[in-house]
Amino acid sequence: MGFDELREFMVNTQLIPRGIRDERVLKAMRKVPRHLFVDESMQYKAYDDMALPICGGQTISQPYMVAIMTELLELKGDEKVLEVGTGSGYQAVILAELSREVYTIERIPPLVEKAEGRFRILGYKNIHTRIGDGTLGWTEKAPFDRIIITAATPEIPVPLLEQLSEGGIIVAPVGERLSQQLLKIRKTKGKVLKERHTPCVFVPLIGKYGWSEETDSS
Repeated sequence: MGFDELREFMVNTQLIPRGIRDERVLKAMRKVPRHLFVDESMQYKAYDDMALPICGGQTISQPYMVAIMTELLELKGDEKVLEVGTGSGYQAVILAELSREVYTIERIPPLVEKAEGRFRILGYKNIHTRIGDGTLGWTEKAPFDRIIITAATPEIPVPLLEQLSEGGIIVAPVGERLSQQLLKIRKTKGKVLKERHTPCVFVPLIGKYGWSEETDSS
């Protein structure tokens, strides 16, 4: 099968059977060429049901995990989204398909450089990148309608909660260093409402309000 057929197969066998229902999310997953976000030697595995390694000891998340986190954000198309952890840039492009503007932060410069190149090649002009500590957020561009954290965090960083707009949603893997659960937070009338979803395992979020470098075994 070619890459187009593999994407369709991925959606039909990995996403829909596991309960992904948002048609806009499914359309984005069918469209975005995931194989362009991994090294050429790994492209034959790009649509498999697994995370894959990228540089800097990081990973591109399993397709289902990208889909469920995106679906939990409840994107309608006019949101300003903050992504913490650019990685390969794949999640950012999925978000760019479904929202107005995406601001994405990554602490590893070579990842940002590669991701920016992919954004240019694919023609995305609504993705804005920054190198730095993602746990601090992006104060100058706040507030954000949605925030997604694509690395494991022991708790939601306080600056991110402060930068979330009223009625906004945060989705993040929260828990221990080697085992987390997806947490969905909605800010409503000054209160934080929490929903817990699927178990997961992500690389650690390194930063002032995340894990320290010393605990990063990657």
